[in-house]
Amino acid sequence: MEARQVRSAADAKKLIAERNLKHVKVGVVDIDGVLRGKYMSTQKFLSALDSGFGFCDVVLGWDVKDQLYDNVDYTGWHTGYPDTPVRLLAQSCRENPFEQNGLFFLAEFSGKAEAICPRGLLRRVLEKADEMGFEIFCGFEYEFFVFDETPHSVREKNYQNLTPLAPGDFGYSVIRNTVDAEVYQNVLELCETMDLPLEGLHEETGPGVMEAAIAYDSAMASADKAALFKTFTKIAMQRAGKMATFMAKCSPDWPGQSGHIHLSMRKKNGASVFYDTSQANNSSETFSQFLGGLQQGMPEILAMVAPTINSYRRLIPGFWAPTEASVGIDNRTCAIRVVPGDEKSHRVEYRMGAADANPYLILSAVIASGLSGIAGNARPEAMVQGNAYDQTFPEHLQLPRTLWDAAQRMKSSSMARQYFGDVFVDHFVASREWEEREFRKHISQWEMERYFEII
Repeated sequence: MEARQVRSAADAKKLIAERNLKHVKVGVVDIDGVLRGKYMSTQKFLSALDSGFGFCDVVLGWDVKDQLYDNVDYTGWHTGYPDTPVRLLAQSCRENPFEQNGLFFLAEFSGKAEAICPRGLLRRVLEKADEMGFEIFCGFEYEFFVFDETPHSVREKNYQNLTPLAPGDFGYSVIRNTVDAEVYQNVLELCETMDLPLEGLHEETGPGVMEAAIAYDSAMASADKAALFKTFTKIAMQRAGKMATFMAKCSPDWPGQSGHIHLSMRKKNGASVFYDTSQANNSSETFSQFLGGLQQGMPEILAMVAPTINSYRRLIPGFWAPTEASVGIDNRTCAIRVVPGDEKSHRVEYRMGAADANPYLILSAVIASGLSGIAGNARPEAMVQGNAYDQTFPEHLQLPRTLWDAAQRMKSSSMARQYFGDVFVDHFVASREWEEREFRKHISQWEMERYFEII
């Protein structure tokens, strides 16, 4: 049996027995999209397939630097950081290409923690779509920088003057992807082995930048693939003596790194929800409502789409990143791009997302805002023609400029609370407020150079 043939706990047990494995690796995705996990003995794992297992709930109570939140209700010193139940997802079984005969399984939080589990949130949003008669399909596109560095060297250099895989801007370069063919092939082979097939992989504009388009799939499967792609691409690079970063903006001189989402919807009979030849641009009335929801909701859920301090370094004019909740037909200067096509390919590209977003959370945000538009009979404002960066938009389409402001908008969003629940909104907002407060403790190099002697 192959790893991707596993569909049940019984299948998983059979495969593990066939390989005579002593240990299995499992992982759960935290609030920031970081894959946290461990080895489990075969005996423990087989038992957990039926009844779940306990995982310290601190992984939902700390930040990307393992610093403990001081402002969340779910967990903390006041609860003693107990175990929280986790359920294994047998059908997520994949080959672990870096360990002989190794297997990797995804898991998700259950019990009380399910209310703030990123994967659990997406499942609940998809259940709302199912109740409305919709099936959602999507594909993630990621840009990421690759450096000839190691985790040690970047720290020795204080993250300054890093050496990119290749110099200069040379988008879609055949020279670059042939000279560095081993690097590209490692990514391609990794993705084939782990069932994360790529529709394309190419050199992007910027020194050492790649862009990967993950083949579309059902929404949950697509989010799983995106989370695994980010983690295991970093692993592959580090094992090869290089480093990949999915930061939204790692240099003021280079473009930011996007995490665009292409999304379409189908009815239960397989027919497209978005496509209608009797309407302008072949866009159905439901599609127009969905677009209106995306546009109206973007300022309210931006904290889930741009979840870090660094996310907002990318959202500046002229760097292929949107700055307002704009909509256009095949217009890459807009936040929301309608991609015209036939019944199978007519879709929307959500271009606001950066590479640093948690795949489960950004997809939940996009789908929920679109469904809200359908439920509320929303409509997009006039389609942008030409360069969206040169145009002026009304105040209600302006986006929060900082993570703090985005968190406050989400805190007061009735749409967010309706689709995500108060428990998730309060926990997530508190985590973003913590991130902002941690940032404000920091004294930057810019401040030292500007003020130390002169002020």
